[in-house]
Amino acid sequence: MTPVLHLRLICPAARTPEATAVLEECPGVTNIVVLPGAARSPKGDVIFCDAARESANEVFGKLKWLETEGSIAVEQVDLSLSAAAAEAVEEAPGEPDDAVIWEELEHRVSAESRITWAYLAFFAIATQLSGIGVLQNSIILMVGAMVLGPEFGAVAAICFGLLRRRWRLIVAAFRTLVVGFTVAIAITFACALVSTWLGWIDIHNLDTNQEVQFIVKPDRWSFIVALLAGAAGVLSVTAGKSSALIGVFISVTTVPAAGYAAVALALGAWDEVTASVSQLGLNIVGMIIAGTLTLLVQKKFWPQVGHRSSI
Repeated sequence: MTPVLHLRLICPAARTPEATAVLEECPGVTNIVVLPGAARSPKGDVIFCDAARESANEVFGKLKWLETEGSIAVEQVDLSLSAAAAEAVEEAPGEPDDAVIWEELEHRVSAESRITWAYLAFFAIATQLSGIGVLQNSIILMVGAMVLGPEFGAVAAICFGLLRRRWRLIVAAFRTLVVGFTVAIAITFACALVSTWLGWIDIHNLDTNQEVQFIVKPDRWSFIVALLAGAAGVLSVTAGKSSALIGVFISVTTVPAAGYAAVALALGAWDEVTASVSQLGLNIVGMIIAGTLTLLVQKKFWPQVGHRSSI
């Protein structure tokens, strides 16, 4: 089993020899196919090839002009039964999991920094689950809320923006975080307030939640966990390890802190509100610091082949 990237290029006919020469000279690229005149919109030749992940940055960097003169589409091929593909992966220095495809990362974090209805819905549901977890003293509900929370995408976007000095991306991602937490806390607060009016909950519910008291006790360990989670989260995003990213979600108490703050606010427990908001801020800052440093290390020292693209 050889995981590779499959590239589909649409290239102006006059520049096809230049594009194919780049592919032929680049280590880790194989299975090159040219279909003259096959493309209609935009018009041109269609070029297919397979490439090792480690080779992607060099290919994209040298064919950057295709973004405006043609097209580049990339697919992840999980299984390639090809001796040529296996040789190409071996030829490319480094390991596929270590290769960071910067264009792919930029598109991913840009997409996850947008405010959508799905994003707000997941955020609100996750925060309400954590609020119920606080009232029910339930670690299980807390873990469920952590996994469901969608906030790490915006955190990763801020890290990438800081690395590349993409100020618009940073502002957009920060706005997404603020709006997400604000809407989720407001909805959870409203639900908790209605529950107090109905007599379902009162201030004494916060006296019996010892299992989740860690949420309102920010300390040095909270910050260390946030640093580790930020580094692991960025590594899992760049390496495409979704199972590792779920572990990151379970490690940090951002959504639980938001749920705790909403419930405490509805019950008038101001000390608990302050502590949970502090926990929330500590976790986000720690993840941003560690995530940005991790990307910096990957950019400077991670084994890559050829030249990095100029994004």
